[in-house]
Order: sequence, then C-alpha cells, then structure tokens
Amino acid sequence: MKRRTWQRTAVQEALAGRDDFVSAQSLHSALRAGGSPIGLATVYRALSDLAEEGEADSLQAEGESLYRACASPGHHHHLICRSCGRTVEIQADAIESWAASAAAAHGFSDPQHVVDVFGTCGACAARGGSQIL
Repeated sequence: MKRRTWQRTAVQEALAGRDDFVSAQSLHSALRAGGSPIGLATVYRALSDLAEEGEADSLQAEGESLYRACASPGHHHHLICRSCGRTVEIQADAIESWAASAAAAHGFSDPQHVVDVFGTCGACAARGGSQIL
C-alpha cells in the first residue's frame, strides 16, 4: 500500500463525492476549482494507485481511463448510463457461473473477467438523454 499523503487523500475524497466515472483531467479541474494546488500528474498517479489497490474502479471509454470510487469490496460489475454516467454496482452470479463454466469447458482455470453493462438510466430515458459514454 502506498503511503497516505494529502494529495492522495484529496483525490480519494473528490472521487468518493461522485456517483459516476470521471477522467483524471475532470477530477483535477474540480480539485483546482476548489482551491487545491494539486498537479495533474499527481492526480493520475493517485487514481492509478487507488485502482490497483481495489479502492477505485476504472474503465476505458473512447481511449480514456475513467475512475470511480468502489462502493462494494470485492469483485463486482457495473451498470453505467451512457448519457449521464451514473453508475450502479451490481452482483451478477449468473455471469460468475458462466465464466467458470466456459473456462472449465476449454481447460482454463482461475478465470478473471470484467463486465460493464452500458445503457440509459430511467431519468435520462425520460428526458430523452443523449449518449456521452
């Protein structure tokens, strides 16, 4: 585990205050707008460390890494709104069973996977929201 610095704490707190995935640049801008002198490279490092340690989720969207604070410990999946970015962590036992079965059928063991389901949340669907992710 990396040592706790004020910069890492600031990134972690800023990330925890969101319910969507965010880019390092956007999080950096929000921190700077709040008066923080933190640098962009430090935000990137902190987000990478948090993801590596399981304290943040990350995904790739249009070639960019996006991050979100983990609400659930352990392995989980996400429902992500393509319009507003709202994210809900979900358990998916059927996917876990399928992955283990598919791996075993082909002679693989210890399968690992990532499943993110993109759709449109109810609020955005009601507004006729446009796709951003």
